[in-house]
Amino acid sequence: MFYYGGLDLTYLVFAVPALLLGLWAQSAVKSRFSKYDKILTKKGITGAQAAAILLKANGITDVKIVRINGSLTDNYNPTDKVLSLSEATYSSASVAAVGVAAHETGHAIQHNTGYFPLAFRRLLVPVANLGSTLGPVLAVAGLGFGYSAQVESYLPFFQMITNIGLLLFACATLFYIVTLPVEFNASWRALKILKGAGVFTDKEELSGAREVLWAAAMTYVASALGAIGNFVRLLLLTQKRRRR
Repeated sequence: MFYYGGLDLTYLVFAVPALLLGLWAQSAVKSRFSKYDKILTKKGITGAQAAAILLKANGITDVKIVRINGSLTDNYNPTDKVLSLSEATYSSASVAAVGVAAHETGHAIQHNTGYFPLAFRRLLVPVANLGSTLGPVLAVAGLGFGYSAQVESYLPFFQMITNIGLLLFACATLFYIVTLPVEFNASWRALKILKGAGVFTDKEELSGAREVLWAAAMTYVASALGAIGNFVRLLLLTQKRRRR
């Protein structure tokens, strides 16, 4: 790493901004959801009803809508074709709840239309899960053992371990990057179909849903920036150790 006066400059440059953005985004999501959760839709349509309307409007009949525990735990599972809505979304007729339900329905529409980034992200899931936990461990371990190795012939082996770790972590980072178009596109579809299907009746409702979804999107931006920053830091560390 690169230090100045005892401070890790790479951490300040690559990790801190993403961390601050993530904290702000999480706070923004909670505050905006809370704000628009108090504003009911003009037609009194709940999150579950909105999801059903939007699925039907897009000719999707094989997706099951279920209620799950928690708050803002909403998700769409393309493997089982299940649209899970949290308690704060399923039966609520608020602008926020309908916006969130529409966003998750957007993922179901992506799946139904064969949206490539969504399919590609699904392929990355196994290696991304492995890479996010094992990648940094292998990279740092390979560097540590390689740097302290007494026998020169062992160095290629430890360098290989480091490279495998970097590759795995790169796949995990790629997962976060690919997630961005998936989430932004789902929100774009949500806002478009909410207006087209007549769930919202005026611009104020649509504007409220847009605020909630935009804040939620920033959490994914923060995650992607954090992953990129940590990968760059790890890459710089490996390059610095190898030059010694």
